[in-house]
This record gives sequence, C-alpha cells and structure tokens, in this order.
Amino acid sequence: MRIFLVILIMSSAQFFAQKSLSPDNIKLESKYIKDETSNAVWYAAKGDQKMEIGKVTTKVKKVDKATLLIKTTVKMNQAPEALWVDSTLVKTSNFQPIYHSSYNSMRDMSLKFGKNKVSGYYLDKKTQKKDNINENVSTEYFDSNSYPGLIRFLSLKEHYSTEMPIFDYNPTAKKGVVKAYVEDVTKGELNGKKVWIVKTTDDIQDRKTIVTYYIDVVTREVLKQDIDANGRKMVMETVK
Repeated sequence: MRIFLVILIMSSAQFFAQKSLSPDNIKLESKYIKDETSNAVWYAAKGDQKMEIGKVTTKVKKVDKATLLIKTTVKMNQAPEALWVDSTLVKTSNFQPIYHSSYNSMRDMSLKFGKNKVSGYYLDKKTQKKDNINENVSTEYFDSNSYPGLIRFLSLKEHYSTEMPIFDYNPTAKKGVVKAYVEDVTKGELNGKKVWIVKTTDDIQDRKTIVTYYIDVVTREVLKQDIDANGRKMVMETVK
C-alpha cells in the first residue's frame, strides 16, 4: 500500500509539472488569433471603490501570414495628450519577438530581436541621455511586452502552471532575460460568462506584481484584469 502511494504521488507530481515555455516549444490555440481592437478602462481600486485613471486600446493585426502586430495605446486622464504607445511584432505561430517600439512623454525605446542578440536604443527624454542597446542572449525568449498577449492563446486548463523566459530592458533595474510565470488557472464566472482565471507574475518586479486575467472560455477575450502591484490595487475592464 505504501509503495502504491509513493508511486501515485510521484506520478501526480510529474503530471502537474509543466515544462518551461519558449518559442521553440510553445503550442498556441491559433484559432483564437485574429484581427481585433479592444478597449479597456483602467481604474485605481481601494476596497469596494474605484476611480478611473485611464483608458487602454489594444490592437491585434495579422500583418502577413507569418507576422502579428500587437499595439497598445494608453491615455491617462491626468495627461490625455501624452499617449503611451507600444508596438510589438512577433511571429504568429509562436510569438517569437521580432521588434518592439515604445514611445511616451518620458522615454523612447526601440528593440530589434535576433536569435542571439537584441539591439536598439533607449532615450531618456528628461536627461536626453541615449543608451545604445546591444545585449547578447543565449536562450529562446519572448518579449516582455508581448507575453501578456499570448497568455489567452495558451492551452488553458485548471491548475495549469508554467514559466517562460522573457527579455526586458530597463536602464535602472534588471534587464536581459528574466522569467514570467503562470502560477495557477481556475475556472469561474464573470458577468454571466464562463472564464478562465489566470494568475501571473514575473521577475521584472521581483514577483511582487500579480496580474490576474479573466478570459472568456468561448472567445478567449480578456474581460478583466486585476492588478496587485505590491499592495497597490488596479483593475482593467474591457468595454464595448
């Protein structure tokens, strides 16, 4: 009986252990990837109260048969003219990064992704200091800006968890390849719709920021995001 229990425990551990994902082994639910534009309202939350702080528009577009564009535009209520615009090109089949640009009132950044090298620049608009980026990379990876976009296309199931290498550039913090994590997946309901509830985090903020996605089971649309940034609560709700 004891031997049977040991074998059962070992088998269960192997069953629930998830292989690390990267562009060379990921299998996406590609039928859900299509051209679309979604809008979300961004709130700061405290208890049962929330205050609108901005709006986020996300555009997904197939540039050609092999390439996908993910573009996010953020408009903050306090500075509606100072848009934050991030554009990322990835391979549609596996989200292997090709290019990422990011422009806002504080800095500009452009990254070109190669198999073993990331090149580009980072311009601090306050100091006018420009850093040339030339990072060697020895592993397959996703872009830190695009990995949140691929989560809804994973083969989701209850109690699923995994980790994935992501490249992130920040001149004052960690940069290079770090990890992102899908910590848990459960099934639930939101506004009458069945949803996957996907809890994620990453090493960019030392796993202190938790983002929970509520993803429509039928359409894979992200209906809501709960964000816990080291105790600071925020919510993003998709609107029609």
